[in-house]
Amino acid sequence: MTVTRQDFEDAIATYWGAKKLQREQSAIKAAVGAGTAGSVRGGKHFDAIAILLAKFFLDAGYPPDSIRVTKKQGLELPGYYRPQKQWDLVVVHEGVLVAAFELKALGAPSFGNNYNNRVEEALGSAVDLRRAALADLYPKEKPWLGYFFIMEDHKKSRSKVRIAKGALPIDSHWRGTSYQDRFGIFCERIVAEQLYDAACYVTSSAEEPKPIELVESLDWRHFSAAINARLTYLKELGLPG
Repeated sequence: MTVTRQDFEDAIATYWGAKKLQREQSAIKAAVGAGTAGSVRGGKHFDAIAILLAKFFLDAGYPPDSIRVTKKQGLELPGYYRPQKQWDLVVVHEGVLVAAFELKALGAPSFGNNYNNRVEEALGSAVDLRRAALADLYPKEKPWLGYFFIMEDHKKSRSKVRIAKGALPIDSHWRGTSYQDRFGIFCERIVAEQLYDAACYVTSSAEEPKPIELVESLDWRHFSAAINARLTYLKELGLPG
């Protein structure tokens, strides 16, 4: 059951309600508990994305009970600045945090209101877990974090955003950018700073669900390669045993 480009495009289409879960996806959903225990944290829209990512780990031999996609299964991971934080997809096997994913989106009409919220959420989650790892709360292997983001392709997300007059000049990279541009810069930086090990950033819409990948380093090909590299690394260490 190799994860394909078509699987990815189908999952994005399903997110928008343009396509129903196929038989294979439904089987994976049932295997990891999503079919009976409710939807993933991000809501039912993200079920297809969670199932798509779960498939990597099922294919690599991880048992279904190591792959957590619902609140009922327990998506909380230890933090440093707070006791726990709930992620959207968690894979834990033999005490090793194999991977944890944030699955997020931003859509009309709330680009302006929620853009900063999405940035702060992503930063807070990663910083908290990375610091917890330094405090030996993840003692076996360094945690691997993935970030998956869908920006609605919309006139407002494509338009340049006004820069407010502030007390000091801003980073020039932000000038003349749209919300779509800004999120690309953000995702590039959180990977470059190693807050997340990989990020996938796409724009899409219900009218045109086929994903648009604006930044090559953040496309599905790079994201899936990073997941497979993590699996290969742990396989060399005997996981899953």
